[in-house]
Amino acid sequence: MIDPVVIDCNYFGPEIAAAFLLVESGRAAFVETNTEHAVPTLLRALEDQGLTPEHVDYVIVTHAHLDHAGGAGELMRLCPNAKLLAHPRAAKHLIDPTKLIASAKVVYGEQRFAQLYGEIKPIAAERVQVMEDGTQHVWGERTLRFLHTRGHANHHMCIHDSGANTVFSGDAFGLAYPGLQSQGLFIFPSSSPTDFDPIEAKASIKKILATGATSVYLTHFGKLTALAQAAEQLEDHLEFCEGLLHEASASRLTDAELDKFCEGHMRRFFAKSFEARKITLGLAAWKLLDLDLKLNAAGIAWVAKKRRAS
Repeated sequence: MIDPVVIDCNYFGPEIAAAFLLVESGRAAFVETNTEHAVPTLLRALEDQGLTPEHVDYVIVTHAHLDHAGGAGELMRLCPNAKLLAHPRAAKHLIDPTKLIASAKVVYGEQRFAQLYGEIKPIAAERVQVMEDGTQHVWGERTLRFLHTRGHANHHMCIHDSGANTVFSGDAFGLAYPGLQSQGLFIFPSSSPTDFDPIEAKASIKKILATGATSVYLTHFGKLTALAQAAEQLEDHLEFCEGLLHEASASRLTDAELDKFCEGHMRRFFAKSFEARKITLGLAAWKLLDLDLKLNAAGIAWVAKKRRAS
């Protein structure tokens, strides 16, 4: 049985976001799509396996964030026999991506949105199959089991693949960029807006470990086998996030002050984590982390503001 193929989607740069190709008895399935700009790269990976778009049975996305599912509509257009498999809450946004597009354009602006994501195409409802929590789907000699995993997003799911005994974790088992691994494993969770919940995130890590998988395929980035070590780091980081969220929610800072407060604490936590592990980062590595640091801090500030308003 062929191991999952890791496809570097070159999102912002190399080894930042991946999609994955499964091959089973001459048929194919993609897990994650990245953006419309990545679709030609995905199809080249398919061609490298001697297959064509007509051989694709499934396009599977872990959630509807655009670095995971932005290219789903275009890939489905080019793969005429494929079904899209998605979380129930993600499915409706992929059938009608109007809200996804509008919210992303608010963040990035029209020009930057087009540069990053291209066109977000809707997917016909009859080609979308909703996967409930615990659903098992037999595909050839593989069984794909779908696990709802909240914490990063309420519409997030992971996929356990019996053929490789692995889990495709989306953003539920952290981010481990190869450029940050030169001095040992360094993995961290994503607490980006808008659904971050540290308690649910910890529960999702346990749910993934409970599958008995021997590896995890991270969308950010690639195959990971040191699962116990990774889980320990992720849980430590989530404990920090939970404490910061509690402190931010109880504060009387203005919204603008709260954003700076959360980002300052996040940066200091990362710096201490590197110091404790004797990891020295160069300018390029810090630049790589900068967006994630800002997004993670913004996610905590977002939830804190929501709690203060309720």
